[in-house]
Amino acid sequence: MTCCDHSLKNFLEISYDELEERNLAAKEKVLKRTPADKLQEQCIKELHDNKQLKAVTVCFTDLEGKFHMLDYDKKFLLKSHDNLTFDGSSIRGFSVVRESDLRLGIDWGSFRWLPSDVFGPGKVIVFALIKDRDGSPYSSDMRSQLLKYTEELYKKDQTVANIAVECEGFRFEGLNCEQTYTSRQGFKLVSSGGYYQSLPKDPLKLFIDNLAEAQRALGFENEKDHPEVAPSQFELNYTYTDALLAADYIQLYKLVARQVAANMGCTACFLPKPIAGINGSGMHTNMSLSRKGKNVFYDAKGEDGLSKEAWEFVDRILNNANELCLVLNSSVNSYRRLDPHFEAPNQIKSSAVDRTSMVRIPLGNEKSARIEVRTVAPDANPYLSFLTLLKAGLEGPMTETISAETRRTRTKFLPDNIYDAIRYFKGSSFIGEILGEDNKEKFVERKIAAADRSPKALGTMVKTTEILFHHEVTNQYLWSKF
Repeated sequence: MTCCDHSLKNFLEISYDELEERNLAAKEKVLKRTPADKLQEQCIKELHDNKQLKAVTVCFTDLEGKFHMLDYDKKFLLKSHDNLTFDGSSIRGFSVVRESDLRLGIDWGSFRWLPSDVFGPGKVIVFALIKDRDGSPYSSDMRSQLLKYTEELYKKDQTVANIAVECEGFRFEGLNCEQTYTSRQGFKLVSSGGYYQSLPKDPLKLFIDNLAEAQRALGFENEKDHPEVAPSQFELNYTYTDALLAADYIQLYKLVARQVAANMGCTACFLPKPIAGINGSGMHTNMSLSRKGKNVFYDAKGEDGLSKEAWEFVDRILNNANELCLVLNSSVNSYRRLDPHFEAPNQIKSSAVDRTSMVRIPLGNEKSARIEVRTVAPDANPYLSFLTLLKAGLEGPMTETISAETRRTRTKFLPDNIYDAIRYFKGSSFIGEILGEDNKEKFVERKIAAADRSPKALGTMVKTTEILFHHEVTNQYLWSKF
């Protein structure tokens, strides 16, 4: 027997069928609004009783949208779950050195069982709510801010924000190919297929199948998956859910995609436009509101089947589109995607058929009636994006009247570069009200710093620096090399 013999270990490994059952049950508890203290009691008991669990992955998202994870030994977490701290000054966009300590409060409703072939055996995952030194919600934690806002909506009149996304990405040859990217070599495609066209055993389709299996086990409630328009591009769709859960699922979706790809010796990439000359990737965000279980966006007699309340929501988003653009398209690279030659959703208008419109109205019925905000990029902070879209749609100022006709015929365009988007963002008092002036300033600082590390003219070649200093790719070492 060798020192690395796996028979010495007895860590939890659960079948995918059982994982799906457990994770759907955990999701249902949240959707039924089980009290937080009850969820905590149940999860702590599970951790204590299950001897095969060794660690808990605690995760959070920074202001820009980058995903961070810490693994806590289970026994330590059981003793110290109410006193977890970390150095916030090491996270760009969080606290400064002189006030660096922040707390991690566990959101026990996010407790999920993990597939061992993706994450390793004996682990579960939870999302954290970041707290300030005094225990209050940390203002720059957009997950906490989104949770607070959705709870306020429900408390007011039982309004629930329902969201589902269509998040596109690419699978490229090689491990960590974003961190080693050079504009001279570019990315290497793994598939030459196109929309719905990969063979069943094509490398891209095998990746999609493995990702779909892991998603199903995590309780995503899959709907469909397929190769997208561009070669090596993919999209996996899953059912709508509460806004906070939907944002969590985006972070899990990208995390699992990256690990599944790495297991296959490749990279899953969520840059909005990693290759010039072919379609980029979006994160089309489908939104509706329900009140006391009824879809308030639906009206069979309304324009395109939408209610007056839904159209007011759309009009407020269109009215504030330029100010929202930086939140929804927060990287230098994302402005390559807003290129009209590739079905770019850069026109500030709505349409039931025109996919270049910022807002599309899909076919729907009483259950599925919704709006689709097509402008959101896959690298946007989902918590920040959903919070901003919800507040804009429900509370945004109306500076002009939009008629049914002008919604479809407007010829206004979103910014085509990050500097114009920053200018609109900085000049918006409404954005300051949504985020708070401190967060608004922090976000602008991060975006200017990234823009200054990248070429000002995008040109026709994706540049090395716009990839290396992208917020989902870079690290402290790369950032400090500038």
